[in-house]
Amino acid sequence: MKITIIGAGNIGRGLAGVLSTAGHDVVTADQGDDLAAAVERAETVILATPYGAAASIAAAADFDGKIVIDVSNPITEDFSGLQLGFDTSAAEEIAKLLPGASVVKAFNTIFAGHYAEGLKIEGRALQALVASDDAAAKAAVTRLATDIGLMPIDAGPLKNARYLEPLGFMNIQFGFVLGLGGGVAPHWLGA
Repeated sequence: MKITIIGAGNIGRGLAGVLSTAGHDVVTADQGDDLAAAVERAETVILATPYGAAASIAAAADFDGKIVIDVSNPITEDFSGLQLGFDTSAAEEIAKLLPGASVVKAFNTIFAGHYAEGLKIEGRALQALVASDDAAAKAAVTRLATDIGLMPIDAGPLKNARYLEPLGFMNIQFGFVLGLGGGVAPHWLGA
């Protein structure tokens, strides 16, 4: 699959590495690059940027017909809470900005370090919770998750990102505020 990852931070680089290793055609672009060209070449675009960058990215390229994976957690600048929650989500707001795209919420509960460490904890594959209103897009992202060694779980419609994003925030709290470190991840037993 031709994938463009917008965002050259730890998450973007981590996803680029594992997706390339899995045989996908991946390029990364940062906000200073030619986003229009980077998006045009792709079938799937991964937004590996803070949520606050979504509006300017949406204005910089034509996302019509693309699968767009939102990995953001809309965290406040001081990491004390969420900017959005429970009556909307970052993913839903991004879908409003990109009405011609198929938006999927995924990978937001996986810390960057896991991409370099094999995407497993104690021998168990990390889970990728995948939410979208578009069944074909959800299936494509589920395949990507499987390709890189994750265990995908259907998390329902895109509005369920309202719950996935607080889960991502809680993971950040466990990992970096409450001292468990970047090696943690949520896991649904029996799934």
